[in-house]
Amino acid sequence: MQSPTVAELTDRARHVFRDIVDSYLNTGAPVGSRTLSRAGGLGLSAASIRNVMQDLEELGLLAAPHASAGRLPTELGLRMFVDGLMQTNEASEEERAAIEKGLASGMERGGLEEMLGQTMAALSGLSQCAGLVLVPRTDMIIRQLSFLLLAPRRALAVLVGADGSVENRVVNVPEDMPPGALEAAANYINARLAGLTLTDAATRLAEEIAADRAALDAMTADAVRAGLAVWSADGAQRPVLIVRGQARLVEPSVDPERIRQLLGDLEDKEELVKLLELAGNADATRIFIGAESRLFSLSGSSVIAAPYRGQGGRVVGVVGVIGPTRLNYARVIPMVDYTAKTLSRLVA
Repeated sequence: MQSPTVAELTDRARHVFRDIVDSYLNTGAPVGSRTLSRAGGLGLSAASIRNVMQDLEELGLLAAPHASAGRLPTELGLRMFVDGLMQTNEASEEERAAIEKGLASGMERGGLEEMLGQTMAALSGLSQCAGLVLVPRTDMIIRQLSFLLLAPRRALAVLVGADGSVENRVVNVPEDMPPGALEAAANYINARLAGLTLTDAATRLAEEIAADRAALDAMTADAVRAGLAVWSADGAQRPVLIVRGQARLVEPSVDPERIRQLLGDLEDKEELVKLLELAGNADATRIFIGAESRLFSLSGSSVIAAPYRGQGGRVVGVVGVIGPTRLNYARVIPMVDYTAKTLSRLVA
């Protein structure tokens, strides 16, 4: 069903609808006509409010959990509220300070991923949601590479990056490769390719082999190629996703099956990355409510995400939060937006 626009609602319907949504976002409970009438802000009788609520339900903006209950906004109604009725301000001074403190803490500990992880922990605490960030694909700069033969046709490659990070990968090598060939491969990489990115190192290797300047026998050359290729392929196919604060999604009042579904969705990193990449294609903060994202259609969750940019305004990653559809959009959206803009200033 396509949501009606705010302009298509009467003033009375708009006021009733806004009060219902505001109450729902604050309490999570259905709202009845008598409650709204007693609040006095609308100046309407309970009977008049019931008639308006019925009209809004027919438009698909409200629903009743059961016959005798009050009304809740539907996902369609929440979308209309977010797009047409909600008013947002900038993140508060305290919220900005907390986000910047998380950034500073991560920078002190060193490394981009640590900085982003600490920032997501701060955003998660402020929003009471899980914080998400898609780390830009980076090409590690080689400081040192070593090999250890594990078994016939299997070797462990240990790469030390210029930033001090250490990563291990198991690589395939020829069955009859002697340990000396692996040692020669490591010596060649450390002498000739250290200081280059993995991509540039692979290009340099190909050029030197083509020009017969590599001074490598066939098996050693194969070991060098394998040691470089395992990281290059893995890095291109696996952007890093950092999630912090999943425990905040577990509330005693929430249906346990919905919690199980949501936590399962968060384990589906590939689909979560695809969702965040959709936000990365946007010019500003994007909001996915419930079934608007296939990934979270069953758990009834919302995602608020915004791209952050590097040099030249190029999108290098996405930051956001995930929580229930009943979250304080007006407060959380400015937090996500401020976090994205702050990261943009740091990585540009």
